[in-house]
Amino acid sequence: MTLARTLTADSANAGGWSAVSMVHTQHKEIPSLDGWRAVAIAIVFLSHAGLGRIVPGGLGVTIFFFLSGYLITTLLVREFSASQGIHVRHFYLRRVLRLTPPLLLVLVLTYGLTYSGLFTGHASWSGFLAQLFYFANYYALFFDNGHTLPQGTGVFWSLAVEEHFYFVFPALFIFLMRRVDHRKIPLYLAGLCVLVLLWRYVLVLHAGASMERTYYATDTRIDSILFGCILALLSVPPALHAALQKPAVRIGSVTLGLALLLATLVIRDGVFRETLRYSLQGLALMPLFYYSVSHPRSFPFRLLNLRWVQRIGIYSYSIYLSHEVLLSNVDWVSGNAALNIAVALLLSLAFAMAVDRFIDAPLRRVRARFR
Repeated sequence: MTLARTLTADSANAGGWSAVSMVHTQHKEIPSLDGWRAVAIAIVFLSHAGLGRIVPGGLGVTIFFFLSGYLITTLLVREFSASQGIHVRHFYLRRVLRLTPPLLLVLVLTYGLTYSGLFTGHASWSGFLAQLFYFANYYALFFDNGHTLPQGTGVFWSLAVEEHFYFVFPALFIFLMRRVDHRKIPLYLAGLCVLVLLWRYVLVLHAGASMERTYYATDTRIDSILFGCILALLSVPPALHAALQKPAVRIGSVTLGLALLLATLVIRDGVFRETLRYSLQGLALMPLFYYSVSHPRSFPFRLLNLRWVQRIGIYSYSIYLSHEVLLSNVDWVSGNAALNIAVALLLSLAFAMAVDRFIDAPLRRVRARFR
């Protein structure tokens, strides 16, 4: 199974994309991505379950962002290569059908139980609408200083970042694909990543921005998505592509990626953690994602493709929506924290399985009509 393919002569001539594309376009299903989702949700859950000092929940969110950028851009490239265009309305319909029904269900249940006093926190229409319409990050930063949201719904900030990004990215993608040499598009996106990094430095060093401002805001976190987009659009000459397939190069690249990722977690300097850390994590994930997709049967990436790991990945979105709400409201189970965490995990899994069967499965057939 290979990650790269050469584009057709027509599309290569039209966009100057004559090198080998890094986009995984030969197969409908991209290996290892569900496994990466499982890794990300495991990191986030363990962090929120009380292991935040050991397991960095922010890394799990960064993996989700990178994966989203890589996958969505890969799908857009496929569509553009086939039709020389993007059906933007269908793009947004697919996203609404995928993301909003489970989110709405969690919000209705959580706000209803919070309003009735069974869940902790506060319920208000302003909070409900902000989270439903993907404004949760800026609402919490600038409009809810009293933190009057239901306990556990703070994680919805990341959904807002993604939706703000995809509100503009399809238009940018179409413009670049039609007006720019395709081989240069990753350079333009890398330039945007540099601008976001510089903006973080301005906020931290000159504006005295809080850690929450740089962590939660769309304008300071979209580069984590852009790095995934860059990987999906990278192209390399055939000779370099062949070199990348050599076992020694693969092992060295994966080791370097893991080492760089570990370094971003070990370095504790405050300025670094709110500025350069996100950029270096994006760079570190590039070789890890590349080889996990191109060599899914190699160690350790074959672990990502175990059936049960893939299944967790499929459930990851619903687990993400529900897990912290449940972790925040299971103290009634017992006085044992470990038992309460186990109950929250089981309830999250049960909820995700129910959503997959009764909501996602029917809507998958509906979404297929808009491809």
